[in-house]
Amino acid sequence: MNAALDSTVLPLYPALDVITLAPVIDFVIPVYNEERDLERNVRRLHAYLAVEFPFSARITIADNASTDGTWFVARQLARDLLNVRPLHINEKGRGRALAAAWLTSDARVVAYMDVDLSTDLSALLPLVAPVMSGHSDVSIGSRLARGARVVRGLKRELISRCYNLLLRVSLGVKFGDAQCGFKAMRADVARRLVPEVKNRNWFFDTELLVVAQRAGFRIHELPVAWTEDSSSSVDILATAMEDLRGIWRLATGRFHETPPRLTRQLARFAVVGAASTLAYASLYWALRGVLPATASNSIALVVTAIANTAANRRLTFGVRGTDRLLRHHAGGLVAFGIALVLTNAAILLLSTFAPAVSSLTEIGVLTAVNAIATGARFLILRSLLFHSRPRPERAL
Repeated sequence: MNAALDSTVLPLYPALDVITLAPVIDFVIPVYNEERDLERNVRRLHAYLAVEFPFSARITIADNASTDGTWFVARQLARDLLNVRPLHINEKGRGRALAAAWLTSDARVVAYMDVDLSTDLSALLPLVAPVMSGHSDVSIGSRLARGARVVRGLKRELISRCYNLLLRVSLGVKFGDAQCGFKAMRADVARRLVPEVKNRNWFFDTELLVVAQRAGFRIHELPVAWTEDSSSSVDILATAMEDLRGIWRLATGRFHETPPRLTRQLARFAVVGAASTLAYASLYWALRGVLPATASNSIALVVTAIANTAANRRLTFGVRGTDRLLRHHAGGLVAFGIALVLTNAAILLLSTFAPAVSSLTEIGVLTAVNAIATGARFLILRSLLFHSRPRPERAL
């Protein structure tokens, strides 16, 4: 077994009387506690591949430490259906399941999709065609590209767009939708990229694409028809925090600077942030007596966002003058937009579930939520401003 894999991977194949050839494409479905929907959706996918898909294909059900009957269902499907491979991993993590499945596959192309089959199956061939033809090394579905048809709630739509905007600003990515559960790549590309990806959970998708882009692989983006699974059990807050930590790791790892310099930047950023937070709370308090909560919040945020960017530009990152001034403040306004969405969402939740709270409690909640956006602000500003610093000339 590949040394890059966990020792907990337990493949199981159905007993067959004939020798089956390696498939052209291996479609992996990572699952955790999906006994309710697994059989129905795998049979639907299997029937589609048998009738509509022009290449030989296998379905790998990668069960990552389910505690219900998912593993039993997966093994039963492997006994009933040809070219279904169950794979059990004893630790949770979608990325861990994908890594185990892809690195043990003998197919020419490896792919994956979510078990709910949210993406229309008619996109399977357009997904793999660029990889099969040699046009691209990696192919991904996009819910944000022009031509995509998406049915999902406003909350998830806003979160997705803010997240991918953050990736563009902080990491300079060229792709538009990092986390759509619909991807394919050549197997040799997967064997090169996957061992370099440190995250083995939800951030795996994003990091994989960032690593691919930095390595110079060609990424094709396909607009898809996608329908949200309303029964999804994904913890949005925990996933968001994991994503922010991952973005931080990739962003800070990109710059080859000494740790003391980063430490000084963080210390100065913290001081500016504390002053900005105090100014925000004071301004909100003053405005709240005459204006509604959302208006007070928006005015306080935009004023402190402009001041925060100007202060960090000069004090934290040592950038002076007017060079790229508009670009830097545009990045600050992106951070402001993230904070605005989060804080206004908090106001809406407070007015819905706790309408009688005091102004002091309201300010406390908003200040805490605003602090969550601070990490994103640092990533954005640091990515934009670091490259504005003059670089020392090399000795001839």
